[in-house]
Amino acid sequence: MSRPWSLHDDHLRLAVRLTPNGGRDAIDGIEVDSEGETHLKARVTSVPEKGKANKALILLVAGSLRIPKSSISLVSGETARKKILRIEGDPEDLAKKLEALFG
Repeated sequence: MSRPWSLHDDHLRLAVRLTPNGGRDAIDGIEVDSEGETHLKARVTSVPEKGKANKALILLVAGSLRIPKSSISLVSGETARKKILRIEGDPEDLAKKLEALFG
């Protein structure tokens, strides 16, 4: 299975499928959708209004990776379930953390 992240010069991009109003804040692992795309499956208790669910997702990922939330930004998918996050930092180090958590 391929990984839902890609390495770039100074950052890592992470594909996420977010479920807002998910009952709890959690990352449920890696999943392959019907189109064959791999993404990290996440859920948050926040509602999808005014960016609340996106902010909760960024907090959840930052907490899981133990990095500052300011290192994470939303590249695409502001109003969609499928999102791309840009995570600033050493891409190799970030990939190792993701592999250890969800590998």
